[in-house]
Amino acid sequence: MLTSQRKQLILEQLQVDGQVLSKDLSIRFDVSEDTIRRDLRELASEGRLQRVHGGALPSSSAVATFSERKSLKTEAKKKVAQKGAELISSGQVVIIDGGTTTSELITYLPDDLCITVVTHSPSIALGLIEHPSIEVILIGGRLYKHSIVTVGAATIEGISNIHADIFFMGVTGIHPEAGLTTGDYEEACIKRAFSGRAAETIVLASSEKINTASPFVIGDIGLINMVVVDNDTDESWVRSIEEKGVTVIKA
Repeated sequence: MLTSQRKQLILEQLQVDGQVLSKDLSIRFDVSEDTIRRDLRELASEGRLQRVHGGALPSSSAVATFSERKSLKTEAKKKVAQKGAELISSGQVVIIDGGTTTSELITYLPDDLCITVVTHSPSIALGLIEHPSIEVILIGGRLYKHSIVTVGAATIEGISNIHADIFFMGVTGIHPEAGLTTGDYEEACIKRAFSGRAAETIVLASSEKINTASPFVIGDIGLINMVVVDNDTDESWVRSIEEKGVTVIKA
């Protein structure tokens, strides 16, 4: 079997099973685990999968640039964002992470909603300028241009002075075993810090993020309380998340 054929079959199995194990692949193709690891390494370098200990997981497409991500699964993002907006009540302090789905979220906040929004995303803050009843607190720091959010020590310090009701966490991957992941180390640290300052953490997960992984771990699934997904999300995935004690709401 040609290397290219083996790689394609690996990707097909990954699509069906949601993960592959190096040992199992070496038996299936009757090659060494070193050969399989090389295949996985090359596929990872092409952005086709995310290597993890013992094998690989699907790679998230949500690590593209902000402008590229805005065009991904737009309708699904809107549905998930609208359902997320319904979870907010007047009088709350709400942390809103940066991202394309959370950018959709703020468009569904009603004009009579009186809340305080805390964010490290200049885009989120600017998107709320015209809202008549929302107070906005923008957390400063070094601007990470890829995601248009602030990061660093100043951001962490600003976060430490907050007690919020809800944190809408942005992720690039959510997987029952790999947990919550993102494409940047500092962003992962900021997201953990925000989660620690909120009574409840919610992920708005459009379909390109589900059952995928990125290089940097925010935390395991137990870090969040709820995930909002599209109505046609695979039921076996939903059960695997609910078994971790996380509430799954379909939009």
